[in-house]
Amino acid sequence: MAEEVKDPSQQTSEAEESMKNAAEAAADVATETEAAAAEADKTAELQQKIEALEKELADEKEKYLRLDAEYYNYRTRSLKEKQDAYDNALTKAVTEVLSVIDNFERALTAECADANFKKGVEMIFRQYTAILEKLGVKEIEAEGKPFDPNFHNAVSQITDENLGENTVAAVLQKGYIMGNKVIRHAMVTVANP
Repeated sequence: MAEEVKDPSQQTSEAEESMKNAAEAAADVATETEAAAAEADKTAELQQKIEALEKELADEKEKYLRLDAEYYNYRTRSLKEKQDAYDNALTKAVTEVLSVIDNFERALTAECADANFKKGVEMIFRQYTAILEKLGVKEIEAEGKPFDPNFHNAVSQITDENLGENTVAAVLQKGYIMGNKVIRHAMVTVANP
C-alpha cells in the first residue's frame, strides 16, 4: 500500500497542535514541579516550626521543673525554719523555768514550821514538773551512771573505792533533755576519773 501523502498545511497544523500539546504538558509538569517544590518548602518550614516549638516546650518544661523544685525546697526550708524557731523559743522558755524548779527543790529540802505552806510549795512544784512532762522535757539520769560529756558537766572529781571508774558520784544540778536535744547539762561530781 502506498502511503498517503499529507497536505503540508495539514502537517503544519498537526505539528503546531503537537507542539501546543507538548507545551501544555511541559507547563503542567512545570506547574506540578513548582507545586511539589512549594509543598516541600512548606513541609520543611512546618518541620522547622515543629522543631522550634518542641525546643520551646522542652525549655518551658525545664523551667517548670526547676521552679517546682525551688518551691519544694522553699517549702521544706521554711517548715524547718519554723520548727527550729518554735523549738528554740520553747527551749529558751523551759530554760527560764528550770531555775524556778531548782528553787522549788531547794525550798522543799529546807525545814519549814508550817506544814500547809510546805504542802502548797509541793503542789506548785508538781504542777511545774507536770508542765515539763507535757512539753516532753525529761530529767537526765546521772547519779551512779557512767560519765557522758554529752549529758554531764563535770565540776569536781573525787576518789571513791565504792564507785567504778568515771562514774557520776553526785548530781549538783539536775540536767534536762527535750527530745534529742539537751536543754541543760547535769552538773556532776565524777568519781575516779
